[in-house]
Amino acid sequence: MNHVYLDNGATSYPKAPGVAENISNYILNIGTNVGRGAYSLSYKAENVVYETRELICELFNFNKPENVIFTKNITESMNVLIKGLLKAGDHVIVSSMEHNSVMRPLNSLRGKVTYTKVQCNKLGELDVEDVRGSIKYNTKAIIMSHASNVCGTILNLEKVGQLCKEHDIFFIIDSAQTAGSLDVDYLSLHADAIGFTGHKGLLGPQGIGGFIIGDKMAREMSTLIEGGTGSLSTAEIQPEYMPDKFEAGTLNIPGIYGLNAALKYLLNYDIKNIREKEAYLTDQFLEGLFNIEGIELIGKKISDGRTGIISVNFLNNDNGLVAHRLSKEYGIMSRSGLHCAPSAHKTLGTFPKGTVRFSISHFTTPKEIDFAIDCIAKIGVGKN
Repeated sequence: MNHVYLDNGATSYPKAPGVAENISNYILNIGTNVGRGAYSLSYKAENVVYETRELICELFNFNKPENVIFTKNITESMNVLIKGLLKAGDHVIVSSMEHNSVMRPLNSLRGKVTYTKVQCNKLGELDVEDVRGSIKYNTKAIIMSHASNVCGTILNLEKVGQLCKEHDIFFIIDSAQTAGSLDVDYLSLHADAIGFTGHKGLLGPQGIGGFIIGDKMAREMSTLIEGGTGSLSTAEIQPEYMPDKFEAGTLNIPGIYGLNAALKYLLNYDIKNIREKEAYLTDQFLEGLFNIEGIELIGKKISDGRTGIISVNFLNNDNGLVAHRLSKEYGIMSRSGLHCAPSAHKTLGTFPKGTVRFSISHFTTPKEIDFAIDCIAKIGVGKN
């Protein structure tokens, strides 16, 4: 049985060319820590880590490599940003499309921090005027996903960022579903911090992520994790300078080596070309689904304004069983359920049943899309 991978929203596969080789080279031929040893191999590894910070800057149009912070994933990044910035009495604005990597850290601060959830429409679209109307005297930050991980709708964050700039509010962006496939420009978004993860659109390995952050926000934040940095070892307090302030402990250097290769591939291929190819495949998928009986297509019906995330509700079937059948009978890998985003599903009208989510990448082929459409049609009209 051939296998068709359509779960890139969870993690990308295949990874970028060179990722495995770069990780292997580090493990087999380098193997040292960074910032701890005064010998050539340590310096060699440190140079790759710094180069990776520079590549992240190039990707996000950011100009401070020392303000590129590595974490293990974007969930950790959002926890560091949210819990480091917010203090008792602060108010935050989020959208109704947020992932639990934003909502759970925020809810853990309930009783100290309040938030307003701005309701998106049934297509997942955000009205910026609703955001404006939610600003209070104590609004400290607006925290929003760049695009929904359920239906793929891209939120108009450029206008939200402009609003933040006008009102001197910190703007934090979750780029989990857009970095690597859309232009995510730190400057044009008027962002203060952007969280990223290496294993999705950036086409790197699991276990490496991070965030970029402006100086003003970095100064205002407290640290979530403290410990050894290889610097300022005479003191038993965390350094205040970057990136050490937020990088306690040993970094995932094998993951950074893998991310380094992935970023070079992405920047050479060009994000614009990736976007065009994914949009073409998304339109092919959407058009193929239009006339299939027994399914409901969730979200926008064209690729414009959305990513390659496509959610389908099977009206006559249990979505979980559908995903199982797609895998067992046809080798199609998808993801069913609520996708760690219950608020988004409530917005889209798919809670608590959830959907079957198909997520493409530029490695997906038109032949695979056609095959998936045929298999969906076979299941859609039937009953369990």
